[in-house]
Amino acid sequence: MNKINPKKLLNSKWTTVTPVNREKHFVISEIKFDEEDRVTSCRIEAVLSKSAISINWHDLRDNSRWLQGWK
Repeated sequence: MNKINPKKLLNSKWTTVTPVNREKHFVISEIKFDEEDRVTSCRIEAVLSKSAISINWHDLRDNSRWLQGWK
């Protein structure tokens, strides 16, 4: 399980364990917080194609799906 500090999530780099369309490297491009500093939305952008999708940031904790950094 990856430890994640939500305040340091923006611009962090991630590698997916199962690449799709040769995309495996991603960067957190947008993160929004509510009044109590809880993450309300998170967007991740593929480095290769620049396509962005919204994800649940808790999914990044799963080592079977995501690795921290570019591997």
